Amino acid sequence: MGLYSFILLIHVFSAILGLGPGFIMIYVVTRATNMTELRHAYLIRNRLHIFVMVGGTLLLLSGLTMGALRPYLFRMKWYVASLILFVVALGFGPVVLSPRSKPIKALLKNHTGNKIPEEYYALSRKLFFYERIENVIFLIIIALMVLKPF
Repeated sequence: MGLYSFILLIHVFSAILGLGPGFIMIYVVTRATNMTELRHAYLIRNRLHIFVMVGGTLLLLSGLTMGALRPYLFRMKWYVASLILFVVALGFGPVVLSPRSKPIKALLKNHTGNKIPEEYYALSRKLFFYERIENVIFLIIIALMVLKPF
């Protein structure tokens, strides 16, 4: 196995490790029926997010390494489009998702009682809308990597 093939293997494993858990993060919390379950679901979600961060970082680094090993990739539109979309998706975290998750975290910390307040549902709908957009971006990136359409 050559260096490029090894980096490609890391890239594929990173995609599984980083993107896989990201696709189920919404589902984990939507099944909660009370505040105890919801708090626990967000604890699990936060633990899954560690895999997303590590896998996503390795994904970017391995993708750029493959580009460095095979510079012609930077002339391939599918590769450049994938990189651009990945950077856009990375920007979603601090710019779009974090501001929408902070009120939910505060609500989880400060709410008393075991009934999920209606305010949570409004806040989570907004957050999950943008998380779904991010998931679609990742699906497009995967399609570009597999199909290499242009």
